[in-house]
Amino acid sequence: MNLQTLPGLFISHGSPMLALNPEQVGPALHRLSLNLPTPKAIVVMSAHWESQALEVNTGIRPETWHDFRGFPPALYEIRYPAPGDPQLAEDILKRLSDAGFDAHANNSRPRDHGVWMPLLHMFPNADIPVVEISLPMHMSAEQIYQIGQTLSALREQQVLLIGSGSITHNLSELSWHGESQDVPVWASTFRNYVVQKLTHQDYDAILDWNSIPYVQRNHPTLEHFAPLFFAMGTGTRFNIVHSSFTMGSLGMDIYRFD
Repeated sequence: MNLQTLPGLFISHGSPMLALNPEQVGPALHRLSLNLPTPKAIVVMSAHWESQALEVNTGIRPETWHDFRGFPPALYEIRYPAPGDPQLAEDILKRLSDAGFDAHANNSRPRDHGVWMPLLHMFPNADIPVVEISLPMHMSAEQIYQIGQTLSALREQQVLLIGSGSITHNLSELSWHGESQDVPVWASTFRNYVVQKLTHQDYDAILDWNSIPYVQRNHPTLEHFAPLFFAMGTGTRFNIVHSSFTMGSLGMDIYRFD
């Protein structure tokens, strides 16, 4: 591993409101970026691009997509005009194909907030090329993990690999109006179990996600947890970059894999 090798990351991207009110996680993302070699490109698997087939965005400059409703007008004015990287996207497609994955190019998809939200805090100049890959929900946890493994060598080419989701994500359980900021036991127990297994490199226990305590309470649907499988595939040394909860049970953890 050379000094310019970048890690893989799992980022809990939180509510769209973090673009306007970064709370604790915005500064944590900014500090993280200052401690990394400057990426030549960034690859993101986002919880907000669920797909049937595995897809890679090959667009030259994807539009900023405000893929949410009911938020303040100022949020819809935000743009993250980072360029795409069609050449890197084609390289990713080839790597995936060589590894046995049926992957497809998509040159028209806009960039969802699972991508631009964390990058807004990490690289606010939006001058680093970004390639998004989809989250194929028909795949097993092991297969999504293998996608991360397949692309892990890109880290040595100064490509930053990110799985963007949330360590906990049950919108029906959130304290939307500040009713309570107490972290429920079911949320903290789930988060602590995941961290313990990752710390001891027991990746199999995470990939066997249906056996994790309180998994259904924390993730009624799996799309915000699945990007962790991708991030796990990018590296074997786990470190916690940031850990906090907001709105009661919404975990905002950031993990690093080297």
